[in-house]
Amino acid sequence: MGKNQHVVVHDNGWAVRTEGASAPTLTFKTQGEAWEKAKSIARKERSEALLHGKDGHLRERNFYGHDPRRTRV
Repeated sequence: MGKNQHVVVHDNGWAVRTEGASAPTLTFKTQGEAWEKAKSIARKERSEALLHGKDGHLRERNFYGHDPRRTRV
């Protein structure tokens, strides 16, 4: 499973930042563009995409890997 992708405020726009990285992976003018790219990366890496608002709080998350909550017991 790959590393999670976070969409965060960056300078005058938005950035996709890989979890644990100090610098952004990619930057965008709009949150929507950054969110679509983060979801695309997360799908390929079978990880999670997390969308943060301007205040830094988590707004939305999409999980694209193995979800243990959906495993039959």
